[in-house]
Amino acid sequence: MNSISPAQLVLTNDSLHDVVSKLNQEPAIAVDTESNSLHAYKERVCLIQFSTNEEDFIVDPIAIGNLDILQPVFANRSIEKVFHAAEYDLIGLWRDFGWKVNNIFDTMVAARALGWERVGLAAILAKHYSVPINKKFQRADWAKRPLNDNQLSYAQLDTHYLLKLRDYLAFNLRKRRQWSEIHEEFHRISEASIRKVCNQSERRSANAFWKIKGARKLSGKNSAVLCELYKYREQIASMRNLPTFRIVGDATLLDIAKRCPRNVKELSTIKGMTSRQIARYQKGVLKAIGHGIVSKHPSKPKLPRTNPLVTLRYESLRDWRKICAKKRGVASDVIVARDVLWDLAVQNPTSCKDLELIQDLGPWRREKYGKEILRILVTSVE
Repeated sequence: MNSISPAQLVLTNDSLHDVVSKLNQEPAIAVDTESNSLHAYKERVCLIQFSTNEEDFIVDPIAIGNLDILQPVFANRSIEKVFHAAEYDLIGLWRDFGWKVNNIFDTMVAARALGWERVGLAAILAKHYSVPINKKFQRADWAKRPLNDNQLSYAQLDTHYLLKLRDYLAFNLRKRRQWSEIHEEFHRISEASIRKVCNQSERRSANAFWKIKGARKLSGKNSAVLCELYKYREQIASMRNLPTFRIVGDATLLDIAKRCPRNVKELSTIKGMTSRQIARYQKGVLKAIGHGIVSKHPSKPKLPRTNPLVTLRYESLRDWRKICAKKRGVASDVIVARDVLWDLAVQNPTSCKDLELIQDLGPWRREKYGKEILRILVTSVE
């Protein structure tokens, strides 16, 4: 492994202005982010890493505060932004800063389109550049300051080799005439990421407890108890700024709702409740159980009914996609994304004109697979 110069840690507005001036001169920049999802109730982007062919930068949003000067860089269609597994980063950048990222290149998506079996960044860097990455930092609390040298080195490696990797992948994509296909997928990922942020607001709605696995099987009284336990856990998680699983896990919460323990002794028999959790949360948990027992039973939200014909069309499209993927030696969703298959099954287009109305089915895929898709939709219900 060749030694690399340490990244520049960007902690002030003045130094950020200098970095932005450099980024604006580049045709392509590598980008990554680090967040604290395993350590906070509401995660946030804690670092933004950039690499050019000459330098690496690690921008600290916590130290700087206002990062508005970066927005035009991400919006600039003349600068290609190279990510690895971009979706998570795009979600964080839109959620925290309202930045839509134009002109992306996702090295993981590109590797999958070429049929690479191991597409994690650590595996790719180890194989192609003999660079080891310590995965333990994936679970680090990136909001905690100061950052140590090992963390900074890890963050730097997430972007340092991406431009070189991008060029290698791009050469092979062009050689195989997959350039239009892959850029269509990059565009789909960019748009879908923003929609996912908009849908995340439902996660903590009043009825969100129904999404816990097994919740819909509970009786009325027990579902009311689960509802109260869920609200209590949200309150504590928000107050302590911890992810909910660090308070009490879903499976344990469900078990408490099923058994409705009446005292600390009974609560201590619940699998998953540690002595520390009992000492810290016993009063709140028992109080929530009491409220739930006497509360009005919550109504189960109705599950959307899927038309059997829609299911049949989807399954036929999925089988077709699997065959196409096997022929190419790629994963099925490289052909057409799962959400797009569902849209096709639901909307049931009958003409090439209708295919243009399918969200995220771009012109390359309409041209490549459109006639076959229309044929399958017709024959699937015959």
